[in-house]
Amino acid sequence: MSNNKDRLISPIERRGDDALDLSLRPKTLEEYIGQERIKKNLSITIAAAKKRSEPIEHVLLYGAPGLGKTTLAHVIANEIGANIRVTSGPAIEKSGDLAAILTNLEEGDILFIDEIHRLNKTVEEILYPAMEDYALDIVMGKGSGARILRLDLPKFTIIGATTLASLLSAPLRDRFGITHHLNFYETDDIEKIIKRSAGILGIKIDLEAEREIAKRSRRTPRIANRLLKRVRDYCEVKGDGQIYLKDSLDAFQLLEVDELGLDLIDRRILEVIINKFGGGPVGLNTLAAATGEEIDTIENIYEPYLMQLGFLDRSARGRIVTPRCYQHLGLKEKGNDKLL
Repeated sequence: MSNNKDRLISPIERRGDDALDLSLRPKTLEEYIGQERIKKNLSITIAAAKKRSEPIEHVLLYGAPGLGKTTLAHVIANEIGANIRVTSGPAIEKSGDLAAILTNLEEGDILFIDEIHRLNKTVEEILYPAMEDYALDIVMGKGSGARILRLDLPKFTIIGATTLASLLSAPLRDRFGITHHLNFYETDDIEKIIKRSAGILGIKIDLEAEREIAKRSRRTPRIANRLLKRVRDYCEVKGDGQIYLKDSLDAFQLLEVDELGLDLIDRRILEVIINKFGGGPVGLNTLAAATGEEIDTIENIYEPYLMQLGFLDRSARGRIVTPRCYQHLGLKEKGNDKLL
């Protein structure tokens, strides 16, 4: 079984690598590239809140990993001029943990909760009055003698981020006044991100190399920045440090990332469906067993991009590989004697 976090083209953050590149994160909406519709809406929301001298409403950001939800939360805080506290759903294990965080917030602060869909039910229920009434209900005592002590909290904003909005309970989701879905980026925007990151990192890169890296970035900024750094490493060792098209192509051949951003695991999943199951349909449980990957990983990490490319279809009977996928892999489609 592969570790998805160790994959070069995985959209999941790698703490020892991606998290250190804080300098690459934009600080303002103007610096933030892509997601134009969201930026326009947020700029109005922020301007209105500042005009009224009030915190903005609670914000829910959802979308695939690596699209910039955490970055956008920090941008919002910077634009408002607010302090931001960062935590995650799994880190808040007990109601007392959340109470400690909430009582230490100050007026106008932002509390960013990553993976908010992973909050346990007890903690989540304490969050309801905090979000709605800016109050914290503490239960004193047990049984018939128990009483509730209500503590007033300063007005603050929660920004929640999730890759799986469908797992949020309706009561929690309804308490967010603003909800934005981050989409995969256009290739032009990915090229701009690569150019910006190269400038910050002091990397000299030509236009053709920028485009080549962008093509393989799976329309995801985190992957784009990671590929840029790996190509830079290759060019520093094998070349003069500047990234040219030929050097980038050589680097990607060594890294085994093809022109559409597929790696060995992506290709193995597709080839298993083709070679073992005749191109499908094959059920998700069967596919997971055949590939040694977890069901959730296949469904939430691999499939979305393969479906974007038009390489994979979902049906009531299971997953099916498309003619376009056969063509990309240079394989013969079932029942077709020609190489597509």
